[in-house]
Amino acid sequence: MTDRQRADARRNYARILAVASDEVAAHGAAASLEQIARVAGVGSATVRRHFPTRRALLEAVSQDRIDALVARAADLIDTDDSRAALLQWLDELVTYCVSARGLAAALTYDGTEIGNVHENSCSAAMENAAGPLLHRAIRDGVVTTGVTVTDLITLIVGIVLATEHYPDPAGEAHRLFGLAVTGLTAPAPV
Repeated sequence: MTDRQRADARRNYARILAVASDEVAAHGAAASLEQIARVAGVGSATVRRHFPTRRALLEAVSQDRIDALVARAADLIDTDDSRAALLQWLDELVTYCVSARGLAAALTYDGTEIGNVHENSCSAAMENAAGPLLHRAIRDGVVTTGVTVTDLITLIVGIVLATEHYPDPAGEAHRLFGLAVTGLTAPAPV
């Protein structure tokens, strides 16, 4: 490939990614690949060459938010209260998933990966980032043994996808996440 072809490919990639970001923001994970190609001024084959699957496109669109969540987990690791640190990070994940249409879909396990859930690069990044927060909370006895980051991401993705059409999706997602954290059992009467 010549330098000119590489430069054209980089420009196409950047243009497709910019258009895809707008389309995913407007239409969520169901954004039309054909519409993205049309607006970017490239053929659908060019879009598919850069992003062979819808998941690859969603992961690329979500990369900045994933990077921010990874950095945030690292910031929280030294927080004195390990449960509060984990819940803060998970709450921020809920916020990101609600505000960044397509991120929840990028984190879902859709059964198409060969092998296991962790072949999804977004989920793998979240697993690596939040793993230390979760393990510390389990070690401190403030989170149930056996809970995995995958469990927590699955819970959040389910909540976010289930509430995305509510009049106040963020409020409802945070309310349900709070319910999941506190559980259904009322405190014993005093």
